[in-house]
Amino acid sequence: MFRSSATAPPTQSRSRGLLPLSTHTVDRLFRASSMPAFRQVGEKQLPNPVLCMAWSPKRDLIALANTTGELLLHRLASFQRVWSLPPSEYTGKEITALAWRPDGKILAFSLGDTKQVVLCDVEKAEVLHMFPTQSSVTCMNWMEVVEENSVLGSFHNAEDESKLFLPELPTLPKSYSTTSKIFSEEKSDEILNLLGEVRLNILVLGGDAGSVELYAYGMYKIATLGKVAGTCRSLSLSSDLRSLSLITEVTSADSISEICYVQLDTGLLSDCLPEVTRMARKFTHISTLLQYLHLSLTCMCEAWEDILMQMDLRLTKFVQEKNTSTQVQDEFLDLLLWGQSSPELQALLMNQLTVKGLKKLGQSIESSYSSIQKLVISHLQSGSEALLYQLSEVRGMSLWKQKFERLGLDSEAIDGAITAVGSFSLKANELLQVIDKSMKNFKAFFRWLYVAMLRMCDEHVPPELNKMTQKDIAFVADFLSEHFSENEELFDRKGKYFNVERVGQYLKDEDEDLVSPPNTKGNQWLKFLQESTHLKESPLLFPSYPQKSLHFVKRMMESVIELCLQKPAEVIGKSVKQAVFFPLYAVPDNSEKIPRLFQLPSLWNDKKGKMHCVVFCMPEISPSKLYLLRKGTDPNRHVPNSFMSIDLSHYLDSTDDDGVAAHCLDARFYDDEMLTVVLQGSEDQNSRRVLAQVSLASSLSFETEFHWEPSLRLDQQHSTIPCQGLVLGNQWRELENMKAQFVAVNGIRKVACVLSANLRHIRVFEMDVEDEDDEGADSQNASADQEGLETTISSQGAVEENLESEGESRVQHGDMFQKSEELLQSQEAL
Repeated sequence: MFRSSATAPPTQSRSRGLLPLSTHTVDRLFRASSMPAFRQVGEKQLPNPVLCMAWSPKRDLIALANTTGELLLHRLASFQRVWSLPPSEYTGKEITALAWRPDGKILAFSLGDTKQVVLCDVEKAEVLHMFPTQSSVTCMNWMEVVEENSVLGSFHNAEDESKLFLPELPTLPKSYSTTSKIFSEEKSDEILNLLGEVRLNILVLGGDAGSVELYAYGMYKIATLGKVAGTCRSLSLSSDLRSLSLITEVTSADSISEICYVQLDTGLLSDCLPEVTRMARKFTHISTLLQYLHLSLTCMCEAWEDILMQMDLRLTKFVQEKNTSTQVQDEFLDLLLWGQSSPELQALLMNQLTVKGLKKLGQSIESSYSSIQKLVISHLQSGSEALLYQLSEVRGMSLWKQKFERLGLDSEAIDGAITAVGSFSLKANELLQVIDKSMKNFKAFFRWLYVAMLRMCDEHVPPELNKMTQKDIAFVADFLSEHFSENEELFDRKGKYFNVERVGQYLKDEDEDLVSPPNTKGNQWLKFLQESTHLKESPLLFPSYPQKSLHFVKRMMESVIELCLQKPAEVIGKSVKQAVFFPLYAVPDNSEKIPRLFQLPSLWNDKKGKMHCVVFCMPEISPSKLYLLRKGTDPNRHVPNSFMSIDLSHYLDSTDDDGVAAHCLDARFYDDEMLTVVLQGSEDQNSRRVLAQVSLASSLSFETEFHWEPSLRLDQQHSTIPCQGLVLGNQWRELENMKAQFVAVNGIRKVACVLSANLRHIRVFEMDVEDEDDEGADSQNASADQEGLETTISSQGAVEENLESEGESRVQHGDMFQKSEELLQSQEAL
């Protein structure tokens, strides 16, 4: 920063209690007069280069993604790290984009290696939801609709109607965790809260192949747009849903990469905003319920795999090692009928299982059965009922053709989804019956085997266990006959001679039929349906699929619902048309050195003015100029002065060479009327870096209008673009000892984060507060001089009275410098 060229020499004596002012003090006062209201609150050197960063819209938090695939969350104060999410093979290791949900509670990031988008809970650093994308995501934007509508207001008030008819879904048990090991025990709570507020918010994804997808509430794909020319580099959906702006990189016919501005007309979303909000809300409910059912079934699978498979493997090992010609079924039947067993069976029971081991295994299996039974009743059935309710509501909406037909709601497809959910409920009820029967057989079998082993050991048998009724004997016989098989085809298919666990076959994620399907002989209802010609093919009855597992029916249900949800996305996507296409400039040669997410242009949605704003530089043509493009969110609305440029060559308004020929390194929209820029000094002082605020209020009106020549790029006609020179005033700050290159800002929270060229050095600033601490090695001298200045000012009663009479709350920087000169003169006179 430049210093004062004329300062009074310090006085050498102290008289009448007046303290002298040093040259350093006056110099510091002058520097303060040119210092902006930027206060540095943190600085850090990071071990890994940063690829992208984004401020939270509601809190003083910033998310960073580095080259190792790690996601970091830092606080503004001292740039303290809150948490880090390490890369995972399950999610991916190459983060390509970041976006915050408008309420600041969810953070979305995309993975390039796995082509997935992940929604992460900010409070607990937990992955809540994941979904695949058509291509690798290169940019994303999460916006919230601010358009007010009376119909929307009534919808917001009626949002909680489902709570009047449906019970609250229970949370998943904390004793289980999902097999992915990335979801936490209490994840089901966050899954149900993924919807957030009722107001519609949309996550927009842009891909490297020109694909664009819109996800309502970050969950439900509400639109799949046609291919856009080139690779998406940044995008912004207007808050009134009228249009979508994109910056794309297109390779022209002569193999030149060009940066282009594209505006897509999304008028259908805007015209049908209440209907879109209601449909998106319902479909997002359905998506969260499907995720809830998936987690519930995963818990059931783990309850079965951890305990019941142990017994399955033990008995399989016994059969495979048995050398006698008799069957296992015969061995246990001999023990049941005659009370005597073969030496091999006795050795298995006494040496491998043991009495204590058998008792413990029986208790574990019974506990596992009870857990699975509770999960089916409280989670699967409750979730299925809620899913049926939401689909029935959507079906009612599809029948209101005047409102929802143009959005692509198909009542026939929804009927198919309702039928699939009904089949899943029937299969869950069938599993309950199998569990009930298996529990009776297992209890009787373990009780009988436990007593038999006590007798083999010549131990005392408790009287309550010694009694065995004819029904108990029948249960044991049923268990032996149903779970043991002499069919060698079963061994070839399953790798074992028998399937001990009948419940487990329902939980296996396989397409094959059940090994032991339920016995439906003698079922009066099924017999009645087969004999009835009217009910046999009735659409009112749900098919049961008796030969299939619960997993198979669940996957079938998910595929049918996904098809049901896809059609509105296709219909809305086909309605989107390209309204504007502007080729801006050729890609600079050094662009490969800059991380893609830090490259200009930068997009902004002016909600009040209902405009899309684009800021960019053309360094090979005019490095000291910023170019601004403005288009109305309504493609048919004309915006005056849509193209303009700002010349920052003499941004300091100084006659020295310091302020000449500045290069703009980065520029981001701070708010609707302010840009935050990083500037570099001239070639002989290229180490100088400046962080500045550029006001657009005085630069948005020109007498001459730019006329676009359609056959040329913008850089080929840049000389005709209206230009205005701009002086920063005191809204700048030199970034000493830092090779600053990039900046991320949040005008709502009034914060900025500056990143160095090596992508490791970071400084964070509060933008609207005074910097109380002076940087540099002279801070102690400065504080001493400041104390002297305060003492001097306090001795001048006239000065204080003058300030109080003017009603000022604090002394401005310019006044401070002027009064310090007056005080110096008065000291010399004294």
